Amino acid sequence: QVQLVESGGGLVQPGGSLRLSCEASGFTIRLYIMNWVRQAPGKGLEWISSISGGTTDYADSVKGRFTISRDNAKNTLNLEMNSLKPEDTAVYYCAKGFRNQYSARGQGTQVTVSS
Repeated sequence: QVQLVESGGGLVQPGGSLRLSCEASGFTIRLYIMNWVRQAPGKGLEWISSISGGTTDYADSVKGRFTISRDNAKNTLNLEMNSLKPEDTAVYYCAKGFRNQYSARGQGTQVTVSS
């Protein structure tokens, strides 16, 4: 059974950092495209980053501030978030599969950027 469980969210001040993790079970993440997506209050789901093999990709809104990585030994997907802005406030999800065609998604972790 495919399962994705995110952790690491919280409240952080503007300019701060957070590290999100997504523990996967039921499949091997290195064999699939893995993504981070987010949903801000009152808005739709926004793709922000993906990793496939050794290739990473980022939305313009997070490029240069966020870094996606994968720990194959722990079957875990990570997202390092730096220079956080209030507009980064959202529920963050990890998702398996092609962009906007996700075959699985976690329950999400809340990130709030506020002073």
